[in-house]
Amino acid sequence: MQSRRLGKSAIHVSDICMGTMTFGSQTDETEAFRVLDRCFDAGISFYDTAEGYPVPPDTKWVGRTEEIVGRWMKTKPRDAIILATKVSGPSHVWFRSPCRNGMTALDRKNIMQAFDDSLRRLQTDYVDLYQTHWPDHDAPYDEMMDALDELVRAGKVRILGCSNETSWGLMKSLAASEKLGGARYHTIQNNFSLNNRRFEDELAQVCRQEGVSLIAYSPLAGGVLSGKYQGGAMPEGARFSRYLQMEGRQAAMGRRFVNDRTLAATERYLAIAQEAGLHPVTMATAWSKQHDFVASTIVGVSAHDQVDPILDALDLVLPDELMKALHKVGKDILYPMG
Repeated sequence: MQSRRLGKSAIHVSDICMGTMTFGSQTDETEAFRVLDRCFDAGISFYDTAEGYPVPPDTKWVGRTEEIVGRWMKTKPRDAIILATKVSGPSHVWFRSPCRNGMTALDRKNIMQAFDDSLRRLQTDYVDLYQTHWPDHDAPYDEMMDALDELVRAGKVRILGCSNETSWGLMKSLAASEKLGGARYHTIQNNFSLNNRRFEDELAQVCRQEGVSLIAYSPLAGGVLSGKYQGGAMPEGARFSRYLQMEGRQAAMGRRFVNDRTLAATERYLAIAQEAGLHPVTMATAWSKQHDFVASTIVGVSAHDQVDPILDALDLVLPDELMKALHKVGKDILYPMG
């Protein structure tokens, strides 16, 4: 098991992080505990959740994931777990949060209320990494960073991070923290996979120059890289099988992840994995870890029997020739997710 530093902070985490966004919807508590126990026993120290989970977002079960994670943490030594959670971004932009009746914002009132509610559900008195779930580029970054800094100074949060942020937004937040003399972002949690390499365009350089670590999420491109959607398959219970039957944001997300170009790229990745004698899930997870700007890769499962191919990537280093073959697919089918 490899451990890596989060940004410029003192915290080291396992280079695989277990995500929990299906716990409480697709995955019940008993199965969630089996998944979490399996990961903990394998040496994974890093666990990620959010106030708005589980997915798909719905007021009928919002907060349930944190409650499940909190009950599970009671079965383990608290200081053996690096816990990350998130405060929702604004609900007036591309996505309406199921929290606080859809009246979320990244201001002091919402941040403090969200954090207190998360602590209660998680049954803990601190969070190791507290993240903004998505940004508000028109709101004052000074107020947001000052409120987050207050949580750090109070000893309730160890370090801060952002998610779904842009190069401009990350630099804006770092500048605000520097001006205020307060806590800065040490991490950014963004989508990064063989089917979505846009992070490498600009954000990777920001991370390198500013000492910010990527916590890569969706390394399997929402499960697409496992091959389960190939040939027009729509597995029962799978996320995009459901999303493609819905409307609005979920349908748009489904089309972004599952389309002719992503399936064509995945077909080639599957062939490379087969030739290398690797499970495609193992290969995609190992590829994500094999970048200098990535501190940890967030994986997610809905059942405990899906964990083993992920754990096989723990100490796996893909050879140069394999990395070159994967890179060629990305050059031939550029930006399959748009």
